[in-house]
Amino acid sequence: MLSRRHFIMTTAALFSPPIAGAALAQEVETDAVLSPVEEVVPPRPPVSPPSRWPGWDRRVTPRNYDPFTSNPWGFHPRFLPTIVEANANLRPGDIHVDAIARYLYHIRADGTAMRYGVAIATGKLYEPGTYTIRRKARWPTWRPTDAMIERDPGSFERFKDGMDGGPSNPLGSRALYLYVGRRDTYLRIHGTPSPRSIGGRASSGCVRMVMAHIIGLYDQVETGSSAILYPAEDAITARS
Repeated sequence: MLSRRHFIMTTAALFSPPIAGAALAQEVETDAVLSPVEEVVPPRPPVSPPSRWPGWDRRVTPRNYDPFTSNPWGFHPRFLPTIVEANANLRPGDIHVDAIARYLYHIRADGTAMRYGVAIATGKLYEPGTYTIRRKARWPTWRPTDAMIERDPGSFERFKDGMDGGPSNPLGSRALYLYVGRRDTYLRIHGTPSPRSIGGRASSGCVRMVMAHIIGLYDQVETGSSAILYPAEDAITARS
């Protein structure tokens, strides 16, 4: 005959596994609910460490560099820097861009100008006008404008979060930022990693210079100076 104590012990033995199973299921379910959600890390902003700038300057400057004669890029010699006589009544410090001949002139106080070869924007992307240089930057970071991404997503979509400064950055070694009043036009005078484009029409709106050339120009240009971009005439080419 089974005693009451034996019955209770036997019943506990029979029903213990389901109770433990339920508890385990509850524990597993609780763990699943409390599992941390994977954190979405936003992309970091582009950077340009100043410690890298001297090395980059050396990298884009030819060995034994002479701005008036060095031409490892192989473009027409007339696009090398040249000192010329400036037209009368031009304000020293200002920049003038002859879009037809593909020249940039920086007016000097002695009545001369330093002339450089440049590339300008393709088609209607070139915007003549009078601008103010309100910002300068060494080895700037870069992000394509929304209009550039929309116009050519295959080329620009991958850079929507920006690009670090450096020799492969489209703005190159230096950039002068063009404004109308306080409005940034997103037009720049800047160095280019594609020096063979000098003399042509290649950019998305900006004026391009050889990186070594704009390094020499950069310290001579003061913020507040004007940059006058003259109209281009498609019927006349710089290579004719």
